[in-house]
Amino acid sequence: MAQGWDTDRTTEEQSAVAVLDPTVPKTVAPERTRGQRVADRLRSARADLIAATGYLALAVLVLSGQWLHTDRGYLIKSGQDQTMWEWFFAVTAHKIAHLENPLGTGLQNYPDGVNMMANTAMFGVGVPLTPITLLFGPTVTFVLVLTLGLFGTAFAWYWLFSRELVSSKLAAAVGGLCCGFAPAMISHANAHPNFVVLALLPLIALQLIRVARQAHSPKETRKARQLRDAFILGLLVALQIALGEEPLLIFALAFGLFAFAYYLHAPRTGLRALRTITPTVLLAAGITLALTEIPLWWQFFGPQSYRSIDHGPMQNDLKALFQFPSESLGGMIQHGQNVAINPTEENSYFGWPLLLLVLMTSVFMWRERVVRAAVTVIVAGAVLSLGSTLLIGKHDTGIKLPWRWFEEVPLLNSVLESRFTMAAIPAIAIVLAMGTQRALEYWRVSATDWRPLAWFAAMTLALLPLTPTILPVVQRPPAPAFFSDGTVRQYVSHGSVVIVPPPTAPDARALQWQTLAGFRFPLAGGYFVGPTGTDKKGRYGPDDRPTAGLLIRAQQSNKVPVIDDAARARALADLRYWQADVMVLPPTDNADVLRITVDQLLGLPAERVDGVWLWDVRGMLN
Repeated sequence: MAQGWDTDRTTEEQSAVAVLDPTVPKTVAPERTRGQRVADRLRSARADLIAATGYLALAVLVLSGQWLHTDRGYLIKSGQDQTMWEWFFAVTAHKIAHLENPLGTGLQNYPDGVNMMANTAMFGVGVPLTPITLLFGPTVTFVLVLTLGLFGTAFAWYWLFSRELVSSKLAAAVGGLCCGFAPAMISHANAHPNFVVLALLPLIALQLIRVARQAHSPKETRKARQLRDAFILGLLVALQIALGEEPLLIFALAFGLFAFAYYLHAPRTGLRALRTITPTVLLAAGITLALTEIPLWWQFFGPQSYRSIDHGPMQNDLKALFQFPSESLGGMIQHGQNVAINPTEENSYFGWPLLLLVLMTSVFMWRERVVRAAVTVIVAGAVLSLGSTLLIGKHDTGIKLPWRWFEEVPLLNSVLESRFTMAAIPAIAIVLAMGTQRALEYWRVSATDWRPLAWFAAMTLALLPLTPTILPVVQRPPAPAFFSDGTVRQYVSHGSVVIVPPPTAPDARALQWQTLAGFRFPLAGGYFVGPTGTDKKGRYGPDDRPTAGLLIRAQQSNKVPVIDDAARARALADLRYWQADVMVLPPTDNADVLRITVDQLLGLPAERVDGVWLWDVRGMLN
């Protein structure tokens, strides 16, 4: 491998880029007997099986706390996101079982409803796993998706690396491990399946590479394969849209930058590759659009759609690049400053030993085009993730950064900028896989060579602190019997249930209670993303209603607010807007204050029923 990764394979095994490069010496592989070919396949399959088993075992271990308690277990670092995702899966299954349109629902945010396509409902797993959800509940679906996501992402990258990057299965396994269990992946495994189920991204890359490999094939051969290749690519992209569009956007930008940097020193070869793949990509885009046009129309133009969502500054702190993640061996031993956005958004946290190893490896292997391209992606992803101004230890230095040129670009303006470091994960994996491949080749030349030992020692020291720990789980409190026993059905005619105060992003427990009650009633308020204002800007939760705001302030202050005739009139107007049948006060903080507040708003004393206080308002709103 002294001349580079693209020169030590046969023509049949080379990457698409190597095949397109006329400077690569072509060699002819010796003829192998049928027995040899079968033996090679068996060895390859055995290595693949070992890698897959290891990835699956690690994924199950990381989520074992939740697997052991699928009845009441809750990933504590998810905030309210686990509740939201379980609700997405449960509603999808409910809609499919009743042969209803799953793209939108009025079960929360009643009567306006929720645009499910605009809320990352992940129909790509929610729909096929409907039987699991109906039989075992949404919690099982949630943890199953996360587990398969970690495993599948790792194995898919391993598959790509072992077929297109390195000849050593061990080197590919190292790369897959890095991709599937990087700190960002473990962090998102607390709450965000759409950033864990990323197995289709390397398959999309693999398909593009195989299309590019046809540059020197006869024109007739390319045309014969074009429809098949375009259909596979279009189908993969359509499926990824059904899993998560934001990861697809980040991947597309990173893949394009990687290809540009790779071909930078050989522009003619790059143009030839571009001309080869362009017709197939355009045809694939048409196929993708044909497969997704209805869901995409619903997402951007359907009921409760929005144009963009303003997250505010969500950049990485510079320290986050070098510190150890909280859910790792290094994070347990060496606690750094807490500079993460929240526990589910530790999107970098590579640790200084790994970054140092990548830096040194890149210097020593700089002649490798693939390493240079990978470094380009690493640097670009890291810089963009730092946002518009540089933060160091939560201190804004005022130093302007490149993200300020992109933060108003459509589509990009809805991406959390800290997530751009996730584009660096496969690039770092490439450097580690290449370094492992080089070390193994040194060992084949001389068993006494000290460099492989140095490499594996350094890599162990870099990766060991990033070893993920078991994600912490707590027992969620039982749902009020009013919901779990079905008593709520006696108080709901054709209107909604108004929780006191209505569910929001900080407290979305009511979504779980609604699920337990079999979706027999809609909820006012909720935890989702929907439009607000005339410009249809996205926000978390419903538009503000006066009564909801009053109840939230009463709970936060633990004081009964002044209730006058105007407040009572607004309360009645809000209840009519929500088409309320009943108001329900579950066990919650400062419940006495909330009960007195609602008593005064309605002029109606609360009734105690099956663990909750309630006000039957059906007779008041006629």
